[in-house]
Amino acid sequence: MEIITFIQNYKEAFGESAELPVAFWYSNTPVAQTEKITGCFFKEMRNVRDGKPAGLNAENISCPGGKFYTGFTEMPPFVPNFVSGKEKYKETPELVIDFLNQLDVQRARKKYLNLARVDQVERFDDVEGIIFFATPDMLSGLASWAYFDNNSDGAVTSKFGAGCSSVIAEAVAENNRNGRRTFIGLFDPSVRPHIEKNVLSFTIPMSRFKEMYGTMRNCCLIGTADWDKMRDRINKV
Repeated sequence: MEIITFIQNYKEAFGESAELPVAFWYSNTPVAQTEKITGCFFKEMRNVRDGKPAGLNAENISCPGGKFYTGFTEMPPFVPNFVSGKEKYKETPELVIDFLNQLDVQRARKKYLNLARVDQVERFDDVEGIIFFATPDMLSGLASWAYFDNNSDGAVTSKFGAGCSSVIAEAVAENNRNGRRTFIGLFDPSVRPHIEKNVLSFTIPMSRFKEMYGTMRNCCLIGTADWDKMRDRINKV
């Protein structure tokens, strides 16, 4: 898989105005030095999307949930009660625990979680997933691409979870099971202030991206009248 080929196909499919996605991967050296982030580390995502890579670890992620969902720490004991009693995202702490058991967050085997726009990544070899920050029209295309060769009910999945859970933890877990699901995320009200009001995430784990890389040119995103209309609308300034 060649990054330059993917970018060329992506721009042909979605147009020059479509925002390039972000790749993330783990390593023992950071892709860039990143200052400590107070609160949600999605505050840094705008910089990443604008072309400034970030290297995150247990020291510069201050949010306990962020440290946990990226695999740098065990689950803080207060999380079930906090998510249920304070944030009121789940009815009971037991439901939170059940969700976490199903998610099966993987501990990071390396020191840093790196995030960079795909045009700043040399190769896909170590990448865990690709994150698209998508408007509804873009989501239409991304979902159609994911459905093209997959009839599974989970081909495009939306699950409860924090922003970092829906974007990072789900993709890492999916890779570990060599799964084929993709994930729409960033529904968590706590992360929404750091994301545009008309944008959600669409994350493709690398286990699935390896397949989808070869199908973009064959699906509706290139050479169909209906998608041409959507691409034109995406690129209207």
